[in-house]
Amino acid sequence: MNATFVSASIFIVCLILIFTEKINRTIVAIAGAIVMVTVGTLLGFFGQEDVIATVDFTTLGLLLGMMILVALLEPTGFFQYLAVYVGKLSRGNPYILLVLLGGVTTIVSMFLNNVTTVVLIAPVTILICEIMGISALPFLMAEAILSNTGGVATMVGDPPNILIASAAHFTFGDFLLKSLPIVFFALLAVLFLLIRLFKPTLDECLYCDLEALNQLDPSAALVDRKITFRVLVVIIIAVVGFLLEDTLDLRPSYIALSAGGLGLLWVRPDIKETFKLIEWDILCFFTGLFVMVGALEAAGVLSILSDIILHWIHLPTVVLGLLLLWIVAILSAVVDNVPITIALIPVLQCLGNSGIDVAPLWWALVFGAGFGGNGTIIGSTANIVVATISEKTRNPITPRSWSKIGLPAMAVSCLVSSVLYVLVYYLVGY
Repeated sequence: MNATFVSASIFIVCLILIFTEKINRTIVAIAGAIVMVTVGTLLGFFGQEDVIATVDFTTLGLLLGMMILVALLEPTGFFQYLAVYVGKLSRGNPYILLVLLGGVTTIVSMFLNNVTTVVLIAPVTILICEIMGISALPFLMAEAILSNTGGVATMVGDPPNILIASAAHFTFGDFLLKSLPIVFFALLAVLFLLIRLFKPTLDECLYCDLEALNQLDPSAALVDRKITFRVLVVIIIAVVGFLLEDTLDLRPSYIALSAGGLGLLWVRPDIKETFKLIEWDILCFFTGLFVMVGALEAAGVLSILSDIILHWIHLPTVVLGLLLLWIVAILSAVVDNVPITIALIPVLQCLGNSGIDVAPLWWALVFGAGFGGNGTIIGSTANIVVATISEKTRNPITPRSWSKIGLPAMAVSCLVSSVLYVLVYYLVGY
């Protein structure tokens, strides 16, 4: 049986299972990896000894290091403190509240996992909205959409960015110079759109219970100031390390793991409790996908795909980049953006080995994978988490209600990034 056809079929089946969500995506990835190795061994194109070589330990190390820092910060109540503080700062104005909550979520998501961020801020958002007597739906959706959008700005803000940075050898500074400015304008456009789309709901919330809101005490949410200070210092050290990685000649994964280790030494938490907060399922999910894509590459699937692009798409690089941006965005709206990114990375590497300037294509992949996740309720894990939390409210988020807001947000962010992508390409180049 043809190894190319079999391996491609297995991968497509796994993508469909991830899309339907009938089986946990981590289980799908691990099972798919086992099937790939078994079939690869039987057909002689991918053996057990090839597995380790396919796993990107740089990406896994970076993810693990940042997860340790989040696990240390989570029990301190820092995220809840931020949410309550901005709630009081809004003085009951729903428009200001949406901007502030969305802004805080966005900034935190640039440096920490956006799923963890929304998990911690969303319940507090619901509490604030209940106290004010207003619907939480606009604020929850804004937090998820803006966290997805803002995460595109930095190397550690979104899992696809970590994958792409590792493959393309981009630094933290590269993202600040080439991604952050575009994301900034995309964020402004998306925020303006959200305010317009939610205006009828927000107008109903203009007369809320301000006295009840004033009774909230942000300091009560911060249960351990000393540990909060220590973890924030370590996070700042990690960010500085990322900025100086070229000067220091250190890998991002080493910096992240060192920061995680420093945090553990300085805080000295209950290690078992801390490790319970680490998202091991995400690390296993990535590992399974790495193995499956490695098998696809060994079977020649990715080489065939890159050859098709080379022989049939004779387009300027910037046009090819725009096509890639929109295609990946659409795919990321219906399937998790991580498997799409992992599958496309070897294809771009093959194109680069063929002499094509793929630097602009890498950035197109960054924007497409990041912004596309806003399109549907299953486009991003953060979306699913927020929708699940919203079930505790009077107005839960449904797939239909999400699409009414998420699809326009995806379209606007992709449109803004497309225009700026072309301008940057022609003015300064990628």
